[in-house]
This record gives sequence, C-alpha cells and structure tokens, in this order.
Amino acid sequence: MSHSLPPESLDQLFRTARTHNQFSGHVSDETLRELYDLVKMGPTTANSGPARFVFVKSAEAKAKLGPALDEGNYAKTMAAPVTVIVAYDMAFYEKMPYLFPHTDAKSWFDGKPEAALETIALRNGSLQGAYLILAARALGLDTGPMSGFDNAKVDAAFFAGTAVKSNFLINLGVGDFAQVFARSPRLPFDEAARIV
Repeated sequence: MSHSLPPESLDQLFRTARTHNQFSGHVSDETLRELYDLVKMGPTTANSGPARFVFVKSAEAKAKLGPALDEGNYAKTMAAPVTVIVAYDMAFYEKMPYLFPHTDAKSWFDGKPEAALETIALRNGSLQGAYLILAARALGLDTGPMSGFDNAKVDAAFFAGTAVKSNFLINLGVGDFAQVFARSPRLPFDEAARIV
C-alpha cells in the first residue's frame, strides 16, 4: 500500500458520508455477498472473525424484527431495503482451527470465563460491524447504524439455541440526503487525541 486514496474516495467513506434515516432502492443478494467478501478481510484478533450477520430483507424477516424495535426506529427500518443484524458468536473459538491453522489458537480461548470471551467477541464483532459500514459506503450504499432495539427479542427471534448475540443494526440502501440532519460537531484533535 503505497498511496493515499483520492479525496473523492475519502469523501465517500468519511467526509460526506452520513447516517441516513430514510432509504429507497434495492440491494441485491449479489451485492450483499460482495459486501461480506470485503468485510471478512478486515483484521480481528487472531483472525477470529466473531461477527455474524443476518441480512433482513423479506417481509417475513422484517415482521420478526419489527417487535424488537424501539418506536423511533420502527418505520425507517421497515422501509429500508435491508437491515443488517450485526451480531457476535460467543463460540467463535470453535472456528479457530480453520481460521488460524498454523497453531492451536482454539486453546487460547476454550475454557476462558464467559466475560473474557464476551469482551473478545464483542470488540472484534464491533470492528467487523464498522468494516461493514465502510465497505457498504465503498460499494455505493448508504448506511444507518443504530441501537434502539431489544437485544433479547432479536436474539430470541434470530439466534435461539445458538451462542450468537446481537450487537447493533444497520439499515442499508439509497439514502435520502434531504432527510439528513445537519452534521453534528466532532471533537478537534487536541481534545480527542495526543501524540506522545
């Protein structure tokens, strides 16, 4: 990697990209597969990749998701072409022989206390959710990440009988810039960072 992306690409990924509340358009299954193929390349601890994604598109799946949504998130989520449930697998280490084959990485996690596993799974699953936002923007999709839902209801509806837990949601589609709030301030470097 020897050069910076052009300003237009940085704009699309960061500077002019926004969190959207109103969506239209169609997102094909092929686009979702392309999206995941980008996301899976992002780094995670020991290549553990604990995130699990459910791309909610069908009317039946939306009906399962709806009761878990806070009132303020219901209409926009039901109208979005796709809602991604970004989740994490507490048993992620079971995949370590495949994902990190050059050593016995499964033994690093197997038998650890649940709190320690949750920290690893949540941290790395959250990273992968952030990669999904950037990958979606890179593919020309707009995103609307959000909390504001009942995790227990989502887990019961989509992950019953598994070690997978929901983290946050992301609406995907073509965003309506006319419905976006003015950009809120960001902290300047000297308030949020330091060079030591």
